[in-house]
Amino acid sequence: MSEKKQTLALASDHGGYWMKDFIAFKLRDAGYEIKDFGTNSGDSVDYPNFIHPMAHAVNEGEFEKGIILCGSGNGAQMTANKYPRVRAGLCWNVEQARLIRMHNNANILSLPGRFVSFDEAWKIVEAFLQTAFEGGRHTQRVEKISQIIK
Repeated sequence: MSEKKQTLALASDHGGYWMKDFIAFKLRDAGYEIKDFGTNSGDSVDYPNFIHPMAHAVNEGEFEKGIILCGSGNGAQMTANKYPRVRAGLCWNVEQARLIRMHNNANILSLPGRFVSFDEAWKIVEAFLQTAFEGGRHTQRVEKISQIIK
């Protein structure tokens, strides 16, 4: 009997659409369920229209983790990080994906759809999903992320 894996949230703009489609396929093949917030084509769109609803859902606890994509990954990450319980990290390689989980307890992975290969993106996703938060000295730091200091 195989263990059911968590449902993951995905969202992208046109710059990450094809990579999002590829990642969704690989995730389903690996046993994950997917909630795709769009976009649903390679036609030009505004990334906040898709990232905001997905990040809101993660922020509200509807999903434990999510993956967002845009051309550079930056706009998607900036949008997602507007939410106080979202910790989105932009990753270009596997080591970054491990570190955003181990040290920052990231709950959203942001990928640059135009700057990494599909194979590298999948390796980054695997590292993000398979790496645990270390806790310890990092817990206090993570708790301070959403604090506003005046």
